[in-house]
Formats: sequence, structure tokens, C-alpha cells
Amino acid sequence: MAARSFVFWGAAGHARVLRDLIVLLGDELHALFDNRAGLVSPWGTVPIHHGAQGFAAWLAANDAAQFHAAVAIGGARGRERCRIATQLEAAGLTLPPLVHPSAVLAASSRLGAACQLLAAAVVGSDATLARGVIVNTAASVDHECELDEGVHVAPQATLCGCVSVGAGTLIGPGAVIVPRVRIGADVIVGAGSVVTRDLPDGVIAWGTPARVIRDNPTRP
Repeated sequence: MAARSFVFWGAAGHARVLRDLIVLLGDELHALFDNRAGLVSPWGTVPIHHGAQGFAAWLAANDAAQFHAAVAIGGARGRERCRIATQLEAAGLTLPPLVHPSAVLAASSRLGAACQLLAAAVVGSDATLARGVIVNTAASVDHECELDEGVHVAPQATLCGCVSVGAGTLIGPGAVIVPRVRIGADVIVGAGSVVTRDLPDGVIAWGTPARVIRDNPTRP
């Protein structure tokens, strides 16, 4: 299969992870975009373009239909990741799911556009991942889970069966969500937490068992 040509929006740590992934898949990174004006490309052979003006200039010089794109933004920035994905799609770029060769993906699962399954991630039977979901390194999403847009399941987090997670939520590293729990939108679940009960929208929760600590100040 011919190598695909990629561009990334985001040029920091998550871009490094995604570049290694697309190289494993036999693809090539051609350009980076980032809103931070002073940011330098991590790779001398890959140019970086800054902000909307830089993106517009690149579009004027290139045929967007010839490129694939990925949003290289991790953390609790799922809403932003989805907004940028929409902008890239509107410009004519394609955002395919990216699945690491070591990830395990059940045949009955469903992945939306711009999803990212990183090294040793597991997605179980009949799980549904909406647009822009990240299942990070060695994280597990078990059978019949439903993850809304922009959810990020951080490294080594575990979602047991039939868990649902609202848009823009971050499940922190090593957290465990027990079966049939509903986690709302724009939630941050702290690292190492064990969530045994439903969580409402827009909160930060932490502990074993997890409890609501405060509202999420970054909630839209």
C-alpha cells in the first residue's frame, strides 16, 4: 500500500507519539501546524506553520485533498481537538482513525473519524468510540462501552464493560471505571482513581472510591 501523506495540528509531545505511529504504518509526515507562535518543529525536515494565517498560506500552496491529517493534542483538550478536526475536514483534509499495530481492536467495535488507538490499547466487543477519541498507551475500553466525542482515556486506564463517557472527558492515567457507570461530559477523573458511581457533567473527581472534588474550571 502506498504511503499516505500526513499533516498534524499540534507540534509538542503528542505529535512525537503520532509521528512514530504513522511511521510504523508506513506513512509520512509533511507539515505541522500550531497556534503557539514561538514553537519550533521537533524535526528539521518537517516545517511548522503557525496559526490560522500559516494554515491558510499552506492551503494556498497545496492540494488539501492529497493529504491526511491528525490532531496531535492530548490531555483534557478533547473539545478543542474536535473543533480543530472540524476545521481540517472543512478545508478538505481527511482524518482517518489511527490504530497502532500493537493495539487490539474487536471486529464488532466502531471507531469514528480522528480516533487514535496507541500502543497496546485494547477496545472490546461492541464498543463505540465517537469522533476524536484517544485510547492511550496500554489503556483498555471493554465490551459495549460508549465514548462520546473527544474523550481521552489516558495510559493504563481501564473502562470495564458497559461504561459510558460524555464528550470532552479525560479519564486519568491508571484510573479504573467499574462496569455500568455513567461519566458525564467535560469531567476529569484523577490519576489512579476508582470510579464506582455515576459522575455528573463538568466536575473533577479523584480518589478510591472517586468523589467529586470541585467543578471543572475549563468546562465550556
